[in-house]
Amino acid sequence: MDLTTIIGLLLGIFLIIQGVVSSGDINNFIDIPSVIIVIGGTFASVIASYPFHILKEVPKHFKILIMGKHFKPEKIIDQLVEFAKIARQDGMLALEEKIQNIEDPFFKQSLLLVIDALEEEKIQELLESEMETLSARHEEAAGLYEKASAYAPAFGMIGTLVGLINMLAAMNGEDGADSLGANMSVALVTTFYGCVLANVILLPIAKKLRVRNEEELLYRQIIVEGVLAIQAGDNPKFLKEKLTSYLAQKKQVKLLSDPQ
Repeated sequence: MDLTTIIGLLLGIFLIIQGVVSSGDINNFIDIPSVIIVIGGTFASVIASYPFHILKEVPKHFKILIMGKHFKPEKIIDQLVEFAKIARQDGMLALEEKIQNIEDPFFKQSLLLVIDALEEEKIQELLESEMETLSARHEEAAGLYEKASAYAPAFGMIGTLVGLINMLAAMNGEDGADSLGANMSVALVTTFYGCVLANVILLPIAKKLRVRNEEELLYRQIIVEGVLAIQAGDNPKFLKEKLTSYLAQKKQVKLLSDPQ
């Protein structure tokens, strides 16, 4: 589980509430019509902006946010080095039995392309094309939340305008001047809601989805480099050093110190 997503969202909401409570009466910041305008309007605009096949993926996005780091480059590097040793000793066909135990479809497909003896350029083209398609889908998902973060403050402003119109209309009455401050406060609450929704919830979700995308692309890039090196018959020790260069320095030292 990725605790940073949960902790960040909860901490942001808590600190805002704490600041509101410390500055005055929290009831001044509670207005149900404003919630309806901001949240309802934002999600209505998102629904109008995206087709259903993208919107239905939203539950999966939250699963990705919560489940934590799924891709482990160190583990895949060890597997690739092991397969390189098998291929050099027993030939490429010896990998067929190992492939049956691989759960990652991309990894399995990559090795099958090598075993089928396709040209290196063809294999690289196919795998990189699949990575580009994957990245485009992930960018589309992150873009959904960025678009929502743009809508939220806009609907906050709409709610504020509604409140100001009602406030000005009420000024014709006997108590109009006395209620000016209270009405103005309520009118600004919707802008507050819009800014909080955009910057505390929606934008952090978009950023975290992009971080997950970068992790998966790195993982897949290591696979592509690894299987092409296996096809070329590279030395397993050289292959390990080459793939380890994709990792952070601390992880490189740890992985290269492994006697495997």
